[in-house]
Amino acid sequence: MLRSRTLIGAARRIGAACSSPISHHGFGGALATRSLFRRTLIIQTTAPEQVRVERLSDSDSGIVELKLDRPEAKNAIGKEMLKGLQRAVEFIDGDSSANVVMISSSVPRVFCAGADLKERRSMNPSEVKLFVNTLRSTFSSLETLSVPTIAVIEGAAMGGGMEMVLACDIRICGEDAAFSLPETGLAIIPGAGGTQRLPRLVGRSVAKELIFTGRRIDGNQAVSMGLVSYCLPVGEAYMKALQIAREINHKGPLATRMAKQAINEGMEVEMAAALALEEECYEQLLHTQDRLEGLAAFAEKRKPIYSGK
Repeated sequence: MLRSRTLIGAARRIGAACSSPISHHGFGGALATRSLFRRTLIIQTTAPEQVRVERLSDSDSGIVELKLDRPEAKNAIGKEMLKGLQRAVEFIDGDSSANVVMISSSVPRVFCAGADLKERRSMNPSEVKLFVNTLRSTFSSLETLSVPTIAVIEGAAMGGGMEMVLACDIRICGEDAAFSLPETGLAIIPGAGGTQRLPRLVGRSVAKELIFTGRRIDGNQAVSMGLVSYCLPVGEAYMKALQIAREINHKGPLATRMAKQAINEGMEVEMAAALALEEECYEQLLHTQDRLEGLAAFAEKRKPIYSGK
């Protein structure tokens, strides 16, 4: 049997329909396009809504969105927003109906400006340590979510914002995206996973140069070095992410979970142990209803209907 997960906070699933579609151009057009899809607010983590979790519906049921929405601070991560991120990740981790997660910003031209440095100035060293340790563990929990995660980056992803992006499985950006780990300019280092995840993605030498200098790179540079999978014209990253999310959503949900586990855990061990892990993950799928449904659908030349069992 696959590892079971407890559903967290049923009382949080209070629905609210989204706004009606409008027509604009550029980034506003992208936000308008998002309103074309029916979604329900599952969890509002802070007041005002700095972090929200919404579930798409109808044929997109199974796609969950985690949205950052702190426009007055360019989505800078302060104590309240960090609490919101923690609760959002915990909720998604326990939601058995989620098949894929999209992480995006509701704020035009910015994904996340990083840590809230104005708030940081009021913290003593022990408070800073606790905050950074909590941020690191939150991003680790995001990285180890059982379902695939897709980061949608339009605009700036700086410091902790870039570290959040690095913790996702797939990254898709617009040409206006900007990435940087500027911490050395503040006499610190990236402390929420940046020094470890970036070199695993782009290689040790490139990661060192980016971290040592704090150099900012754009979307096209990011895709050329393998930091992101796709770089689209401004305003089109969300729709590309949705396309990929839909493709994942139609696959066997247990299979995508096991594939993610096999890849993530296998990358951290030597090959013999990694292949043994792959065998274990495969065996967990052998006696599932979904595997039999996949075979039946193939034989009958129809689309499979997976139940996640």
